[in-house]
Amino acid sequence: MPESFAIPGVEIPFTPLIKNKKLRKDTFVSTVRVSVVIVNYRQWKWTEQLVRRLSRCAAVRQGRAEILIIDNNSPHHPAIRKLQSKEFVTLRRWRRNRGFSCAVNEGCKYSSGDWILILNPDITPAPRFLDQIEELLDQPGRISAKTGIIGFGLRNPDGSFQGSTGPLPTFWGTMLRRVLPRAWRKYDLHNNSEARKVDWLTGCCMLVRRECIRDLKRFDQDFFLYYEDVDFCKRATDAGWDVLHDPSLFVIHHEPLHTRRVPPRLRVITRQALMTYAAKHWRGSEARWMCRLIRIEAKIRLAVARIQGDGRSAKWYDRLARYAALMCNGSLRVARGEFLAALAEPVH
Repeated sequence: MPESFAIPGVEIPFTPLIKNKKLRKDTFVSTVRVSVVIVNYRQWKWTEQLVRRLSRCAAVRQGRAEILIIDNNSPHHPAIRKLQSKEFVTLRRWRRNRGFSCAVNEGCKYSSGDWILILNPDITPAPRFLDQIEELLDQPGRISAKTGIIGFGLRNPDGSFQGSTGPLPTFWGTMLRRVLPRAWRKYDLHNNSEARKVDWLTGCCMLVRRECIRDLKRFDQDFFLYYEDVDFCKRATDAGWDVLHDPSLFVIHHEPLHTRRVPPRLRVITRQALMTYAAKHWRGSEARWMCRLIRIEAKIRLAVARIQGDGRSAKWYDRLARYAALMCNGSLRVARGEFLAALAEPVH
């Protein structure tokens, strides 16, 4: 892997709406073509490094690209002052964590580009990534008027392939894929090097046409974190938009979920997202069965946590069991309200 892709380790990272400073007319053009939206949560070091790398692109230097950072109530970090000093950065900091979908919607609200590029902080793009995106959009016949979403290739830090697209989740597909390694439970099982239409692609590196976002209204904020990208791609396809995966451009994704330990709080978030997707897109009986199975899983993990004397984990699994029971009975709003209230508690 080229040395230019190297990124040092992560630090725990933080920012009110800081509007872009007035751009110098002799250096910048007036039209923003690509708006980069970065949702930050305790990843200020990654975010600063990503912004620094994107700032080297001609698209940023010449005003054809802007960067918007939405922070979900992270602790203070020295990187904030550096980011605030950049003319091409707009920074908004919330006093509570409102979730990924809500933050993306906020970034889209303040953006002005024809295309919106959603990037996770732990992404390392190529030095000319934004310029390459512009070149891709300008190639005759490459992007049609029906193309609403474009995803790019993902690589692990060692240069190996990382899954970024997958089939739409179904009840039986979800159950059968449990036997697969974590890296492939949601994703396609092959490394396809050709541009092609896909069912869905990951939101960690997703380019969306503004017209598509307007058509779909926004990302569904019922998804706090995870499955919002799957839901958005499905709704885009249903509305007549094409979802395109083009691995001719790629980025390095450093910390995908499948490489990390999943603590109880995060497990509750992922299960809540799956139940929300099932309630929205599956048949009622399938959604209820998924909720029942997740409730059984939560009860088993709760029992193990109590035996081990792990009160904190037991508390989260007890909550998950209750959320699953509520959603199984159709009380989605009550379950979501309790879920959000629990997430509002301080993270230690």
